Amino acid sequence: MKRTTKQLLLIPFLLCAPSVMAEQADRDKPVHLEANQVLIDDARQFKSFEGRVQLIQGTLNIQADRIDVREDKDGYQHLTAIGHPAKFRQRYEGSEEYAEGYGERIEYDTRAETVDFYDRARVKRGQDEVQGAHITYSTKTEVFSARGDEASQKTGNDRVRAVIQPKRDKSPAASAPASTLTIQPSENLSTPASQRH
Repeated sequence: MKRTTKQLLLIPFLLCAPSVMAEQADRDKPVHLEANQVLIDDARQFKSFEGRVQLIQGTLNIQADRIDVREDKDGYQHLTAIGHPAKFRQRYEGSEEYAEGYGERIEYDTRAETVDFYDRARVKRGQDEVQGAHITYSTKTEVFSARGDEASQKTGNDRVRAVIQPKRDKSPAASAPASTLTIQPSENLSTPASQRH
């Protein structure tokens, strides 16, 4: 009997990349928004932006078809971005490197300092990439958690896929090009006949 387990992949510092934090200065920058339609309800602390929405705050850039923002009594915001896909991009503190994420829905919680990507989720950092049904990214700890979708077992989308590039030493001796084998996600991975039950 085959037992089904939910796929879970914890990726600290996105696959052994140097430890860097999301750009902290972004919090103190003004928020710039563009959209075709805007609804602002100050009484309910709710804002809604529709139609080719672009939100920029420092190095943070979110693009979506719709963005809803709710603010709690302490001033923390919960942002929901919907798109085909919605896109998230933010630079790491003290670096020129960016984290990029995509999903049909993105949830950004400024209190918890987390970004969740849902439905055909994909997160990239440099050449490393993770794909799954749901990816959670902590902007505070730089930890990624990815899950497959158990409901999609018949189509093969129940698995988490990752491309992890080798970590390179920056010393002069290591700078010579080397022949390396990179891991690529497979769309049609079959089980050898000797392992089938």
